[in-house]
Amino acid sequence: MNIKVMYLNPIGSSAYDRVFADMIEQCKYPATCADVVSMNPETIPPDMNNLEYRSYESFIVNDTVKAARYASNHDYDAMVIGCFYDPALHDAREISGNTIIVAPCQASIVTALNIANNFSILIGKTKWENQMRNTVHEYGYGDKLASFQPVGLRVAEFHKDPDETRKRLQAAAVESVQVHKAESIILGCTLEIGFYRELQEFLNGPEAFPGAGIPVIDPSVAAFKAAENAALLKKYGWQNSRYGSMQPPPEDELRAFNLFREDYEFGNVIRVPAII
Repeated sequence: MNIKVMYLNPIGSSAYDRVFADMIEQCKYPATCADVVSMNPETIPPDMNNLEYRSYESFIVNDTVKAARYASNHDYDAMVIGCFYDPALHDAREISGNTIIVAPCQASIVTALNIANNFSILIGKTKWENQMRNTVHEYGYGDKLASFQPVGLRVAEFHKDPDETRKRLQAAAVESVQVHKAESIILGCTLEIGFYRELQEFLNGPEAFPGAGIPVIDPSVAAFKAAENAALLKKYGWQNSRYGSMQPPPEDELRAFNLFREDYEFGNVIRVPAII
């Protein structure tokens, strides 16, 4: 079954697009075609390289909804909103037609709870905790949350000094397990990409908890795989509900309000083709 997925890097800079494209090349199903896209720098400030603040996040809601409408009109099976805050997730789902919208926080929690009974989330700054905690509780997983562990780094700092980032993630993960009894670890930022495997090996190795089998979930990988798998499940008729709170706005009203008349223009697109 051919699968078409959009991975939305929800900022106006294309700086991280290649990072996500490389991840997708390594983990996708052969029949999956994926487009890594970033937002239009004419509508999203291109120097705004993070969404750590609610005020920053407010700038990208409109474009995220437009991206979801684009995905629907161009036959994407699924779209990933590539930020752990899961910004505009419900807004995008409402307008996405048959395109399933996936976001990293929700996807990571579901992944973790398939293989563990609780989880801790490693975040950059303490600032992030309040909003993410609210999101975890909104999804109904508050009683499964062992802890949030800040590592004192901003989004753009995770890859500046990888060795320092590894040390901080290791210390936070050990505390999560030792003190808060976490059975799994979730990396709480999509820019923590690339660290999960080494952290997982450390956490289950001789220096920490040998043989414990504690999984470390990379949110970018979890979200992308959730998108692919959701696309596969469409063959069972498991598509977006359009009843009750999932009801979309009437098409005639969208026309009357002059909404979505033109396709959204992305700032950058990297295609990761299917291997046939």
